Amino acid sequence: MEVRVQNIRKEFSRFPALEDVSLNIGSGELIALLGPSGSGKTTLLRLVAGLESPTEGTIFFGDQDASKKSVQERNIGFVFQHYALFRHMTVLDNVSFGLKVRPASRRPPAAEIRRRALDLLDLVQLSGLEKRYPAQLSGGQRQRVALARAMAVEPNVLLLDEPFGALDAQVRKELRKWLREIHDRTGHTTIFVTHDQEEALELADRVVVMSKGAIEQVGTPDEIYDHPVSPFVYGFIGQSNCLNVTLASGEIWFEDRPIGLRAANEPDGAATLYFRPHDVELIDGCGGCLAGLVTASRRVAGTRHLELDLGRGHPAIEIELPPERAASADHTRIAFRPTRWKLFRKAERPQAPSQSVDTQAHELVRVGA
Repeated sequence: MEVRVQNIRKEFSRFPALEDVSLNIGSGELIALLGPSGSGKTTLLRLVAGLESPTEGTIFFGDQDASKKSVQERNIGFVFQHYALFRHMTVLDNVSFGLKVRPASRRPPAAEIRRRALDLLDLVQLSGLEKRYPAQLSGGQRQRVALARAMAVEPNVLLLDEPFGALDAQVRKELRKWLREIHDRTGHTTIFVTHDQEEALELADRVVVMSKGAIEQVGTPDEIYDHPVSPFVYGFIGQSNCLNVTLASGEIWFEDRPIGLRAANEPDGAATLYFRPHDVELIDGCGGCLAGLVTASRRVAGTRHLELDLGRGHPAIEIELPPERAASADHTRIAFRPTRWKLFRKAERPQAPSQSVDTQAHELVRVGA
């Protein structure tokens, strides 16, 4: 089922939770709504579900306007963070519940309901546990039951709100892989909310990055990570460093010296240089580079993370190097240069009616290769 969100605005007591949000979701896609707390991602999910009504705008399921339809009329499957299973019901009864409460005209025969529920328990790898109660299951097993219950009604759209938020890191990792496999087998149009960037990048066909009630960027995981279109996306997705620099005659300067990076045909003036910790090369005999003193060094899996002090009150930056190339002693001087980077310049967002201008760094200048 294709889902189209058109020019949605949602206010709570005159507070705008979403402002002019539009999004097209293809049939069978797995979409992640990613952003910090207060970005509007859960509000958008609840609007698609029918748990909230838009202040303005329209939501289409296929060619039908679903904006005024109830949750039942939209035929939504919903999985919450805290399972929301019925404690007094067995696993089988929990999965069967949505089918049993349908009106008689739409309710399958009891034998068909049982067969469908058992098939789903097999799909979510819980065969043999149908007689247990939720209290007898682990957190990961409960979430699998919740997903099976949501899929039992053969939903037009499957919605997941922080589905793994209550689970420990190892179980989350296992369930992410499992959920992707389930999605590929069933083909449900799926939207899930998360604040975990690793989860979004690993699971989704496309990621919708949200901030302050607006969509910052929509793209595949590779597009979001490798080609962020704003400082917010660059800073929110993965680790990043940023430095205030100056452009002069096509060269990038830090403080009073060029750093060996060129931005040809760009106007002179102030800019912000963004680069990721792993996108650096060490420089011997720095004649045009960045340099700083190691103030902290720690081993993280197969890399060593070095924190560098560039001096003169600049924020500390972090670089990642193979352990054999990383100096471990504090106050060792490291000279380096970004190998992949972006420049952003300050620009004003367009001013919408009755809105104040929010001045932020949003104009993309150049991508370093």
